Amino acid sequence: FQAEDGIRDSSTSRGLGDVYKRQMFSNLSEKLDKALQVLKGHGSITEINVAETLKEVRRALLDADVNFKTARDFTQRVKEKAIGQDVLTNLKPGQLMVKIVKDELAELMGGETSEINLKDKPAIVLMSGLQGSGKTTFTAKLANDIRKKKSLKPLMVACDVYRPAAIEQLHVLGKDLDIEVYSEEDNKDPVAIAKAGVKHGKSKGHHLIIIDTAGRLAIDEEMMNEISNIKKAIKPSEILFVVDSMTGQDAVNSAKAFNDVLDFDGVVLTKLDGDARGGAALSIKSVVDKPIKFIGTGEKMDALDVFHPSRMADRILGMGDVVSLVERAQQQFDQEEARKIQKKIAKNKFGLDDFMKQIQQIKKMGDMKDLVGMIPGANKMMKQSGEQIDNESFKPIEAIINSMTPKERALPSILDQSRKKRISKGSGRSVEEINQLIKQFNQMSKMMKMMQGMGQGKMMQMMQNMKGR
Repeated sequence: FQAEDGIRDSSTSRGLGDVYKRQMFSNLSEKLDKALQVLKGHGSITEINVAETLKEVRRALLDADVNFKTARDFTQRVKEKAIGQDVLTNLKPGQLMVKIVKDELAELMGGETSEINLKDKPAIVLMSGLQGSGKTTFTAKLANDIRKKKSLKPLMVACDVYRPAAIEQLHVLGKDLDIEVYSEEDNKDPVAIAKAGVKHGKSKGHHLIIIDTAGRLAIDEEMMNEISNIKKAIKPSEILFVVDSMTGQDAVNSAKAFNDVLDFDGVVLTKLDGDARGGAALSIKSVVDKPIKFIGTGEKMDALDVFHPSRMADRILGMGDVVSLVERAQQQFDQEEARKIQKKIAKNKFGLDDFMKQIQQIKKMGDMKDLVGMIPGANKMMKQSGEQIDNESFKPIEAIINSMTPKERALPSILDQSRKKRISKGSGRSVEEINQLIKQFNQMSKMMKMMQGMGQGKMMQMMQNMKGR
């Protein structure tokens, strides 16, 4: 549903500026787009127009809180690759520069996707990071993600004996996800708890043991020694450093301090969905020479993504990320439900109840602002139109449908003026909004019928083609 068609909750809608402040890399994307406009209209790449472009690119990176040396080295590499390049007849100078910048951005963030090491039996993952970085929540997200994708049996070990309610928090998350948590009520020795937790996990046949440790300050020598002792005691397969991406250069400095002590294997950037600048993501690999392995993109337990440098470079430059979008859709795809929907469409029995189920499926894929960012050019188009769409946009639709009787949901065609007035009162939405909903529902039903006519084979082929790009 498109917000410009009038179905929007005015009580929850926010200013456009506020929305874009929270979108991943939005400020950087906008400034890089402006910087690369410099080459539009030029017939060739020259040292003069490249210098002008890269001056703006460097400024955009510094504004995004990218480390100064990283920004300087980045623009120098782009310059060396751009100068003297022969521009193909079907490729304009601006397009060539975008490609060079995109490739260098991907390289800056690690180049290749780096996966977590799960080869050991059991695999032991040690979590480290600053206070408030989101380690405990990420511990639960990681356990849930690996269980679903790898079919491994995880155990979470609560070793944060300092923060009030930290152990309780992990137990609550474990209960919600049906994942076992190991803790010791009267023991205040994190090293001993970690060792006992690993022993318990091995005896109970767990494939994955994740050790959640206390948040600590990089300057706290005693606490840093403690986590170093945990590492020596349990010999983890993988050490992950969890950091709040919104802290920018502070995140990079902390990563360096932790790496000097722990020599960790990878970085986890949390709260990336709220980071409009992206300095940590762009600087951290070049400073500590360790890959970003995961990113947190929201508060829900499934708001966790493997970090793909090339895909993120595409998103920063407004090219979207169709591959990740398709992967998320496939994860939420319910084949049995899809068959039922297909039968209903074929018999013209697709109703608003079914439509509501489709909305729930979309919402499971993640935050709408994040999903929109995966569609090439969508963010730019929405900003130009002055419209927005987020998870709040579904609330008015749900209110209208929930105010209908079962018969009305099954047969929207029976909705006359009298019924619409009753639904309007019950939902707190206008009759005009109800009309818009019915209009869009009818359009969607027609489109789904047309798509069904293509056949499942052709649809799956389209999906595979998109993933293969």
